[in-house]
Amino acid sequence: MPIDFAATKAQFHLPEGVIYLDGNSLGPMVRGVAARVEKAVTAEWGELLIRGWNRAGWMAQPRVLGDRIGRLIGAEPGSVVLGDTLSIKVYQALASALEMNPKRRVILSDTGNFPSDLYMAEGLCRTLGGQYRLKTVAPEEAMAAIDETVAVVMLTEVDYRTGRRHNMADITRRAHEMGAITVWDLAHSAGALPVNLSGVKADFGVGCTYKYLNSGPGGPAFIYVAPRHAEAARPALSGWLGHEAPFAFDLSYRPGQGVERMRVGTPPVLQMAALEAALDVWDGVDLGEVHAQSLRLQDQFIKGVEARAPMLQLATPRSHLMRGSQVSFRHPEGYAIMQALIAEGVIGDFRAPDILRFGFTPLYIDEDDVARAVSILARIMDYGTWDRPEFKQRAAVT
Repeated sequence: MPIDFAATKAQFHLPEGVIYLDGNSLGPMVRGVAARVEKAVTAEWGELLIRGWNRAGWMAQPRVLGDRIGRLIGAEPGSVVLGDTLSIKVYQALASALEMNPKRRVILSDTGNFPSDLYMAEGLCRTLGGQYRLKTVAPEEAMAAIDETVAVVMLTEVDYRTGRRHNMADITRRAHEMGAITVWDLAHSAGALPVNLSGVKADFGVGCTYKYLNSGPGGPAFIYVAPRHAEAARPALSGWLGHEAPFAFDLSYRPGQGVERMRVGTPPVLQMAALEAALDVWDGVDLGEVHAQSLRLQDQFIKGVEARAPMLQLATPRSHLMRGSQVSFRHPEGYAIMQALIAEGVIGDFRAPDILRFGFTPLYIDEDDVARAVSILARIMDYGTWDRPEFKQRAAVT
């Protein structure tokens, strides 16, 4: 059956009068989350105390939820686990991949990758010594840059600034042909568009859950390890919960079975309770249909903005094949324009130096929302209401 997007929209808590086009940065709250978190706080933590680890299933949550996310990213059962932050998971995947390809010293990424991923790579190169280096190229040059010197190709499938989408299948195939290992960041893919990690034979995948998966601010990250690598990948961060037998309290580390070894610290129980409830929205939802509707909404927005606010320059590819679930426009005063939009109830965000970002999540955004957002943006540009001192004062989070 086709998705009833009106019914899915009713499952989200959206403040009155707000058009929320920032789910690509922080997803809104699913209505069932508050009750589930309250239960975790009162009935589980409050009443069970430490017994909750066994009786409420807290210890198993990272794998149970990992499998639920795995179904959304085309991962094999038992190949995804949750915990820690995305930066930690990037570090783990990258370190393991480098160790699995010991004769090579180059990490290839692109200049559109999220800076934190690049920082992790730079830091790891320093730790390993001067013979390792991070090489970055323009996003459109990534495929051609994969050669016999590259140990690991580390890319984010969807560019966080422009929404440009890499061809994961083609790049992974090229990487393997050249003897490289792939690490895919799915922060802007998971829950936004169809992903098939097993089908494209990806090696590692990582991602966060607080964007399109709506786990809330600070929600846990996930890591995927292809089953063929599960026993070969050694975690650089040998945490207690990645040990084969944590409660044996051995003084030396023995890696756990399969992806379990990629656990590091204590799982964030309350955040995982929020994620558990948020993932209920995805039961029976076809991601291909979700992304197709997102593209229709994007097209509506692009057409409207270009007709009514032509001073904004489209930064997102026009080709559907090269698009994620966001649209970005450029303007020298992008920050002030976005603040004026937010003041009018249209919430997107800004990325330096000049990008206005708008996320299109059809589970809670519809055609009427898009039409209203275009009208408000056009009015702001027509009347120059963005040109006020209060809209130009930078906040800590943009």
